[in-house]
Amino acid sequence: MQEFKVNRIDKDDLSILKIGGFLDAHTAPNLEKAIQNLVDDGRYKIIVSFADLSYISSAGLGVFMGFIEQIRSHGGDIKMSNMTPKIYRVFDLLGFPTLYDIFDDEAEAYDKYWSTGEKEA
Repeated sequence: MQEFKVNRIDKDDLSILKIGGFLDAHTAPNLEKAIQNLVDDGRYKIIVSFADLSYISSAGLGVFMGFIEQIRSHGGDIKMSNMTPKIYRVFDLLGFPTLYDIFDDEAEAYDKYWSTGEKEA
């Protein structure tokens, strides 16, 4: 099994989390800690890049659900990008595309934040 990795990149008031490996019940706390650190730092505009993610379980999906209300209540959002077809199918089966903006790449997600001023709540 691949180990789970999270890399954080801050750009202006936007943060990008690049995740990779396997995201399951054992590794979900690592993602939870990374998102909690963003919230603690007052960083509510978040893009999560799934380019290097090989597997996601319901525990991994639950991390996103656990934070979205809090992040949106502060005028932010979680945008998702770079999903492989396999990862996208998991999100799609559970209805995530109706709850989250999912983009082909980080640049498109970044443009969405900056072109709209992110007025959504």
